[in-house]
Order: sequence, then C-alpha cells, then structure tokens
Amino acid sequence: MSARVPCFHVCVTCRAGLPLEPGGVPMGALLHEAMAALGGPVELRGVECLATCERGCAATISMPGKWTYLLGGLRPEMAGDLLDYARSFAASKTGTIMPSRRAESLKDMILARFPAYDISYQEAAE
Repeated sequence: MSARVPCFHVCVTCRAGLPLEPGGVPMGALLHEAMAALGGPVELRGVECLATCERGCAATISMPGKWTYLLGGLRPEMAGDLLDYARSFAASKTGTIMPSRRAESLKDMILARFPAYDISYQEAAE
C-alpha cells in the first residue's frame, strides 16, 4: 500500500443481503467497478468476504498511521462520495472524519474502527 494514498479493500462478493441471480454480479463487485471507473486518490483492492454480510456491501479504508475503518451499507451509487471521503481521510491526522463532515449518504456507514499498528495506546484512547 502506498503511504501517500488511502487503501480501500472492497468486498467483491457482497450481495447486500440479496439472493444472486445465476450469472448475476454481486453488489460488492459493482461497487468496486464504480469506484475504479471514477478513479481517484486511492489504492483499490478487491477482497472476498469481510464477514459483515448482514450489513450490506462492505469495505475498509486504511492508511499507515491512521485508524482503519470498516464501512457497511454501501452501494455502487456511493462511489463518488466514498472517494471524497478518502480525500478527507488522507488529509486528516488520524483518519477520523466526523459524520457532520461526510456526505449525507455516508453518515451511518462506520461499523467499526481499528487502531493502526503504529498508533500508540495513548493516541488510540483519544
């Protein structure tokens, strides 16, 4: 992962809690494709299953020295908002972006956060 841009790991097998028609494309793969089509200041990686199936499409965002966030309830039409979020994430000291500073579509997307390996316990408590 580049130290200069955030990395999104997008679950490409997420079906957003819906049955998948034979030959259908999982909603997570559509989200990944939408983000890739827009491009942006991120490293984009597809992964299989982030184990939050009941919460719809999921992704993580991470960057060295910052909190890693698990995001859920995502949809392909949120791709632009997610890339804007990535810009704010990259510009912040710790990666924390308050709901009031996120696009409306992303207000309730945070499922969990995890401290970066190199964040001290003191910083994690703040």
